[in-house]
Amino acid sequence: MNDWAAVARAWVPPPGWRSIQVVDAHAAGEPLRVVLSGFEDLRGSTVPMLRRDARNRFDGLRRSLMWEPRGHADMYGCVVVPPVTPDGDFGVLFTHNEGFSTMCGHGIIGVSAVVERLGLVEGVSETRPLRIDTPAGRVEARVHASADAPSRVSFVNVGSYVDVLDREVEVRGVGRVRYDVAFGGAFYAFVDAPDLGLRLVPDEFARIVELGRTIKDAVRARAEPRHPLEPDLGFLYGTIFVGPPENPSHHSRNVCVFADGEVDRSPTGTGVSARLALHHARGELEAGEEITVESIVGTTFGGRILATTTVGPHAGVVPEVSGTAHVIGRGEHWLDPADPLREGFLLR
Repeated sequence: MNDWAAVARAWVPPPGWRSIQVVDAHAAGEPLRVVLSGFEDLRGSTVPMLRRDARNRFDGLRRSLMWEPRGHADMYGCVVVPPVTPDGDFGVLFTHNEGFSTMCGHGIIGVSAVVERLGLVEGVSETRPLRIDTPAGRVEARVHASADAPSRVSFVNVGSYVDVLDREVEVRGVGRVRYDVAFGGAFYAFVDAPDLGLRLVPDEFARIVELGRTIKDAVRARAEPRHPLEPDLGFLYGTIFVGPPENPSHHSRNVCVFADGEVDRSPTGTGVSARLALHHARGELEAGEEITVESIVGTTFGGRILATTTVGPHAGVVPEVSGTAHVIGRGEHWLDPADPLREGFLLR
C-alpha cells in the first residue's frame, strides 16, 4: 500500500476525458478554486468579452467545477486567463453557483497568494505588485509573505462609488426596509441588520439567506443599477447586512448574500470597497483612514481609502483592501464524457 499514492499519481485517464488542474485556497474562510489549466480557450479582447464567451459557451464547465460532486452550493472559483493589457500579469474570471461574477476581493487575495506561493509569476514581492485584469478593470495586488506565516495580500481595487442613499422598499414578509446601493467592483444593497432584528452569526445562517434573497429581489424590482462605463457591470449582485462587530476594536461586521443565495464566509472584499465609498459619501471616513470589518465567522479584512476619484459622473474613492489567504491543496479533476452527472448538480 505504500506505493498506492505513486501509482495514483502516474495513472493517465482514458482518451476523451477532460483533465482540469486546480489549486484550492481560502481567504478569510471563503473558498477559492483556482483553475490553472483544462478550461477552454476563450474569445475576446477584453475581460468582459471573455466573461461573456465563458458564460455563453462553457457554462457546463463552470457547473462541473462549482457544483456537486466536485463542489457545493457555496463554492467559489477563479479561472486564470491570459492578460488583455500589455503590462498585465494575468486575467481572471470569477465563478460561483450561479455564473461568472464581475469582481471578487477575496478572490484577488486568494489567487495572489496562490501565484506567489507556487512561484507562477517571477519576482512577486511587496514592492513588485501583481497586475491583474478583471471584468471590472485593472487591480494591483501586493503579497506580503513569509515561509512560516499565511500570505497577507493588499490590493488596490477599481473605483468605487455610491449609487443611491437612504432608499426604502417594501419587502414581502418584512415590510419597509431602508437600503443603500454602492459599487465596489459589483453592486450591493446594504441593509442595517439591527433594523431587522438580525444577528450576523452562524446560527442565523438560514434567515440571513432568506432575507438576503428577498431584499435583493425587491431592490432589483424597483430599479436595477447601471454602471456608467461598462454595461456588463450593471446588475445587483447581492445584499450585504451590516451590523456591530463582536470584537470591540473592529469597525463592524459584513455578511453578504450573493449569486443564488450564497453566503460569503469572508467580509467580502468588493463589499468592503463599497462600504468605504458609502462612509466617505456620508462624511464618516476620510482618505487614509482604515477600518477592520468582520465576517460571519469572525475573520477580518482591512479597508482604507487611498484617494478620491470619479467613475463616470459619480464621485468615488480608490479603495485598498487587505486580508490573509491560505493555500490548502492542489488537484486534478477529470470529466468522464460517459458520466451523466459530469456537469454537476445542486442540493440545498
